[in-house]
Amino acid sequence: MGPFLDAERHAEHRTHNLLHSVLMIGGIGLLMLISSYLIASWAGVVVAALSVALLAFFGPRVKPDAVMRLYRARPVDQRHGAQLLRIVEVLSDRAELPTTPRLFVVPSATLNAFASGTPERAVIAVTEGLLRRLSLREVAGVIAHEMSHIRNRDLAVMGLADAMTRYTQMLAYVAIFMAILNGPAWMLGVPIFPWAAIALLYLAPAVSSLLQLALSRTREFDADLEAAGLTGDPVGLASALGSLERLQGNFWEDLMLPPTRRVPYPSLLRSHPDTGDRIARLTDLARHALARPMSYPEEPMFTLVGLGPGEMTPRHRWPGLWY
Repeated sequence: MGPFLDAERHAEHRTHNLLHSVLMIGGIGLLMLISSYLIASWAGVVVAALSVALLAFFGPRVKPDAVMRLYRARPVDQRHGAQLLRIVEVLSDRAELPTTPRLFVVPSATLNAFASGTPERAVIAVTEGLLRRLSLREVAGVIAHEMSHIRNRDLAVMGLADAMTRYTQMLAYVAIFMAILNGPAWMLGVPIFPWAAIALLYLAPAVSSLLQLALSRTREFDADLEAAGLTGDPVGLASALGSLERLQGNFWEDLMLPPTRRVPYPSLLRSHPDTGDRIARLTDLARHALARPMSYPEEPMFTLVGLGPGEMTPRHRWPGLWY
């Protein structure tokens, strides 16, 4: 895949984001190790490091098919989704992936897409709701975005950050237990644990989560830029992001005064960058020469998994309620 603007700018962009990711991962890991040391000295540090190392080693080796079974996703075949499969093949070739990711459809009316696995063995899942509400051009942009996550091994990076953050959160429960024991002892004038250590243990997960969110936002921006390079059509992805922003949200949120869906969260607390910023960056890219745009004539596309809207009823499944 060619550079977005020029080779120098592209290399500078990748170096900057790599440094940012290393700093965020390093900060999350340091918080985890400090928390472990405060609880169990160097033995706690060793246990924490080994635990995360095992998760980092075995996590990417979980078969993507197992994740697809959790969502009852079904593979797309040539009979029902030849156009989609062709898009995946072209994007995979442009991304220079060792193997073409398999495409699955989740029988859900929500608008979502996600990827799982490694570049050598990856799957991309899109919901039926997304396929029904977006144009084929927009769907191609969304698939390219997920393809970029696979290409950059974002799944492994974010999985490692999430594992360390969850470990730190687990240690915070120990801090609560320590505070309960420390209260009576403090009243007697002989506190068992330093209050500063307890406070640090309790606040560490919040700081770790903020670092993880910052890492996620950077990776999302990168995936947008690489997706535009893969399709040669930044406007298509920008249109998809705008459609998702407009179509998502809950009916009851719009009934509230003021409508809560339109009240923006502080940027620090978002896992994804602001949609307006993402669209602005993609629109700016449209003025530069990118790869040859993909062509995908629209064709009638019926339900891909054989389920009508009436059968997509709310049901509980991991990680929550899906439709």
